[in-house]
Amino acid sequence: MSHANREAVKFAYWVPNVSGGLVISNIEQRTSWTIDYNRKLAQIAEENGFEYALSQIRFTAGYGAEFQHESVSFSHALLESTKTLKVIAAILPGPWNPALAAKQIATINHLTNGRVAVNVVSGWFRGEFAAIGEHWLDHDERYRRSEEFIRALRGIWTEDNFTFRGDFYRFNNYSLKPKPIDPQPEIFQGGSSRAARDMAARVSDWYFTNGNTPDQIAKQVNDIRQKAKESDHSVRVGVNAFAIVRETEEEAKAVLAEIIEKANPEAVNAFGHEVKNAGKASPEGKGNWAKSSFEDLVQYNDGFRSNLIGTPRQVAERILDLKRAGADLILLGFLHFQEEVEYFGKYVIPLVRELEAAEALQPVAAE
Repeated sequence: MSHANREAVKFAYWVPNVSGGLVISNIEQRTSWTIDYNRKLAQIAEENGFEYALSQIRFTAGYGAEFQHESVSFSHALLESTKTLKVIAAILPGPWNPALAAKQIATINHLTNGRVAVNVVSGWFRGEFAAIGEHWLDHDERYRRSEEFIRALRGIWTEDNFTFRGDFYRFNNYSLKPKPIDPQPEIFQGGSSRAARDMAARVSDWYFTNGNTPDQIAKQVNDIRQKAKESDHSVRVGVNAFAIVRETEEEAKAVLAEIIEKANPEAVNAFGHEVKNAGKASPEGKGNWAKSSFEDLVQYNDGFRSNLIGTPRQVAERILDLKRAGADLILLGFLHFQEEVEYFGKYVIPLVRELEAAEALQPVAAE
């Protein structure tokens, strides 16, 4: 069953506000975590067809990420440097209380004409929580807390005298003023586990999933849309992918081989140990990374599995396959962000738009 919508697929990129790039490898990455580099990158992305940027939240070093800029303030700086780009600020329940997050985001919403969104990260890095003295919850409890967090955000943003009695958060006749301008800030959330999908089906605007094949993405989309329907809710889906687009397929594959050959085994295995614990901690043992191989783990979110590795034409066709499987947005990582975001915008996105236009002329198949 095809889930492809008639809307154009959207493109987002990972903001490299954390050092070490998007692969755990000693290959050269002409990417920098600094603000100057990122301001220029945001402008390049905006000029080349990207609609969203996603900042990362990390509190401690590890797995090649020695330096990290804080996500919300960094996202604001990128919004101030652009005109149309929407920036999704990553927020971690635990360090953030919903009252603080709601107020921060409402203010940035007013300062940037409504271009800020949030990505509520439930947390996978136990060592980080220990380092900053935050209580570590069991897998499904993390998602229960995130769901309350999102319900609280929405309530604060839309209601006066907001009262909420949750297991994690309490509010008593709280009225935030000013509230965000409409439309309300979009709420993104990630995960692959049962708890993550169920939570998205109830409360999130967008659900990010790790890289995967169109068949596997379609299964997740089927599941989440069915659940969302039962909750009288609709949720859109973003798929992670690491893009290696070159003039020839051989060149692209050679870059992938070099990334894996130069992978930092100690860091990859340490990362793998940490995230597999998180993935296997889901009751059904199928959370993010539960089945990731060493090669998959070299890219933080299984980005190689989406197979956007080849010529512009091959990559554009594979994006259409992901769209047919139900992806509304492709979240991209690159080796050399500034030049590759520009290349992708010039040579891949126009091909995707051509393919979409051709497909739109086809009659809609009966479901």
